Amino acid sequence: MNNSPRNKTLHQPAQERINNFNEVNLGFDDALMLEEASRCINCKNAPCRTGCPVGINIPAFIERLTKNDKDGALEIISESSLLPAICGRVCPQENQCEGKCIRKAKLGGSVAIGALERYVGDYGLKKGTANLKAPEWNGKKVAVIGSGPAGLACAADCAKNGFKVTVFEAFHKAGGVLVYGIPEFRLPKEDVVEKEIEKLKALGVEIRLNTVIGKAVTFEELQEEYDAIFIGTGAGLPMFMNIKGENLNGVSSANELLTRVNLMQAYKEDAITPVYCGKSVAVIGAGNVAMDAARTAKRIGGGEVYIIYRRGREEMPARAEEIEHAVEEGIKLVLLTNPVEILGEDGKVCGIKCVKMQLTEADASGRRRPEPIEGSEFVIDVDQVIVSLGTSPNPLIRKSCSDMEFSKKGTIIVNEETMATSVDGIYSGGDAVTGAATVILAMGAGRKAAKAIIEKFA
Repeated sequence: MNNSPRNKTLHQPAQERINNFNEVNLGFDDALMLEEASRCINCKNAPCRTGCPVGINIPAFIERLTKNDKDGALEIISESSLLPAICGRVCPQENQCEGKCIRKAKLGGSVAIGALERYVGDYGLKKGTANLKAPEWNGKKVAVIGSGPAGLACAADCAKNGFKVTVFEAFHKAGGVLVYGIPEFRLPKEDVVEKEIEKLKALGVEIRLNTVIGKAVTFEELQEEYDAIFIGTGAGLPMFMNIKGENLNGVSSANELLTRVNLMQAYKEDAITPVYCGKSVAVIGAGNVAMDAARTAKRIGGGEVYIIYRRGREEMPARAEEIEHAVEEGIKLVLLTNPVEILGEDGKVCGIKCVKMQLTEADASGRRRPEPIEGSEFVIDVDQVIVSLGTSPNPLIRKSCSDMEFSKKGTIIVNEETMATSVDGIYSGGDAVTGAATVILAMGAGRKAAKAIIEKFA
């Protein structure tokens, strides 16, 4: 057995990358790939597979890599995932497949499954779509609303099984959160996302851009034309703290900043929709989106960038790698701290008043609750505040399809086995059902819905 420690991927140096939007994590080269693949012991019960929401046969594809059989590895992954180059980059593998790896605790660390998946995915992108073609039409049609990971996964599986699939996207580019929510330095759009989407087009999937369902096209019109409908509209409505000063100039949601920078390329000097960037920036929140917003602000000119979070570093929900990258790039973590007011002068942000927090004993949920420390208020001088406290589904779907059942939080209620909604023939999955979650969980939901559609209509 190979007892060597886990290999690290190549990275762009911190002081270099804060001045550009090029990809930070450069993955494995051929030699590192072979070395890391050889660390997998190919255990019979394969606990890593139970941690993968789409059920990739992880030991099998890694075993192919040990023989340098990239085509074989790609074939195995493609049975379960159409987007390995994306998932290998942005999925929280440390909490999923790698978290189940039996090498994690004592044998040099988990196998770098995500990096190996990315390696295979990138190899697949280089091969292109020449070997893909649309299967014979089975006479049935599926409408997919939203071109994010849930919609793309559902569209792919349905297309592979002979359905004519049309994906409706409200924005002018396909990809959903993959395009507007995740920065270029974590997920390249042209070299990765667009090429992955080309696979769907090669399978015969039609993508209609600039089309808002519920406005440009009604649900009734879709139901008349299509046998089944899948809703994968995500959760793009940002939440705020509702504290004094949130309406000041210089306050925005992380969603707005990331959409303007990622989708509209506001970071470019000749951008037609430039974005405001303060000299000192506070980001409220500590998830992956908060890390993305902070690191983006740093790149577009933010001098001092602070991440303000009411709990400690161990409780931060962002991926460990993203936190480490943020710290390497000079972003300051202001922990056990909670904002209570955004201060302003002449209608513009000039500071943020905070209070120090302390964690109480764990409650019934097992989580320690933060409580303010009396008399600990202090002010951080900033001229921009970015709020990253999570998102909820866009209410347009709820208003457009009144017969459908929704939760109190605005998420769509579905049968967890089939992803069927309360309306016959309409399915849903991803953040529209769960609230903000991960790319791979959304893909798993899209695949589950596709399976139900195939079984019912094929």
